[in-house]
Amino acid sequence: MEKSCIFAAVMRSKYILLAFIGIVVMSLSGTTRAFAKKDKNTFVTTRDGQFVRNGKPYRYVGTNFWYGGILGSEGQSGNRKRLKRELDLMKRCGITNVRVLVGAEGVDTLPDHIVPILQPQPGVYNDTLLVGLDYLISELEKRDMTAVLFMNNAWQWSGGFGSYLEWAGEGPVPDAADWNAYQDYHKRFMLNEKAIALSDNHIRRIVSRTNTITGKPYAESKAIMAWELCNEPRPFSRDKRSLEALAQWVEHQAKLIKSLDKNHLVTTGSEGKYGCESDMELFRRIHAYPEIDYVCIHIWPHNWTWLGPNIGKTADARAKNGADAPTRMIDNAKRETERYIDENYAAISTLHKPMVLEEFGYPRDNYAVAIGTPTTARDKYYTFVLDKLTNGNKLAGCNFWAWGGYAKPAHASWQRWDDYVGDPAFEEQGLNAVFVSDKTLEVIRQKVKGLNRVKGF
Repeated sequence: MEKSCIFAAVMRSKYILLAFIGIVVMSLSGTTRAFAKKDKNTFVTTRDGQFVRNGKPYRYVGTNFWYGGILGSEGQSGNRKRLKRELDLMKRCGITNVRVLVGAEGVDTLPDHIVPILQPQPGVYNDTLLVGLDYLISELEKRDMTAVLFMNNAWQWSGGFGSYLEWAGEGPVPDAADWNAYQDYHKRFMLNEKAIALSDNHIRRIVSRTNTITGKPYAESKAIMAWELCNEPRPFSRDKRSLEALAQWVEHQAKLIKSLDKNHLVTTGSEGKYGCESDMELFRRIHAYPEIDYVCIHIWPHNWTWLGPNIGKTADARAKNGADAPTRMIDNAKRETERYIDENYAAISTLHKPMVLEEFGYPRDNYAVAIGTPTTARDKYYTFVLDKLTNGNKLAGCNFWAWGGYAKPAHASWQRWDDYVGDPAFEEQGLNAVFVSDKTLEVIRQKVKGLNRVKGF
């Protein structure tokens, strides 16, 4: 009897010990699963004025690669071999983010309009191009890269506002050479309920899409960093009605996207001060909405007369600004760039949201455009801008304009079915594009190394 009691006590102690070990193991397993789940959550988020990914601060050097979805297509202008080669080169250079046009709208008969067209008529889509966008996203996922996808465009080169206005019955888009007529026409977009409704339908279609390559909804893709409302949305007027219309449109569109996708960030695509007709209160307001997660600015020294009064074709710029203007005016470009960053940051700093310089470009020496021509001044300008990202606290990311990579432009002025190089069809090909042979890529590579050495990044 005594032996049996001792045996029973030992067995009870053994079971208690095993139960305790089981509880500990289950607890640790649960903790491990929790951490594993957290580690897999690689959506980019924001906190305290900076981006966060994998629980760590996230700053990035990216590029504008608006034609990436076209390259992913198996139709005309598609080139998946080139796409993969371009992404691999970006990755080697430390470029981890691409800013991409979802697709073009409207007719394909305009000389400066990119082709092929994603949405030739309201609600009618080129499925081959949609699959091309799917393919791009799937390749980004493989490389742990991210994308900002912009849904609309204020400029005629991809359709955008003008196409929606034509569909809404506003008549044909004026030639951009008549700047006053162009502005008067495009300011109607944010005042035209039918045009806005058509763009809303486009947003619903894209944001709710399921990727045919991966089988995952876009809303679940870790490769998408953010949805962007538009490339450079502007009120195109300083009248109060137009300024108010921009603010209301931004709020409306951002809420629509957030109702469809709660995983990804949303931003405006604004140029900053100049995109808000120099109204800094408007700039702050459109980025203060809770549905807008971070702030955008763009900087264009040549387009904004920081290199001289002429902002036209390179031949005119050489004649009127001087062929050496990109080199001679580099210090002025730097001063104006710093002033523009500071002014925009001052307007939004109390919002505690990251600010990204998502477009900046600089001409080649002597306003040249051909592959292989020197980029001495550009490289100095890129160094200056990227130092602002590495050493300062005002920029959380940047995307240079634009990626040329392995492209070989057949003509100085784009012609249909030429390689896309990043410069839109209305601009000279190679004006701002960065090709694989340019020393600019080494500047970028070295600056990314510096960024990676910054504590916490």
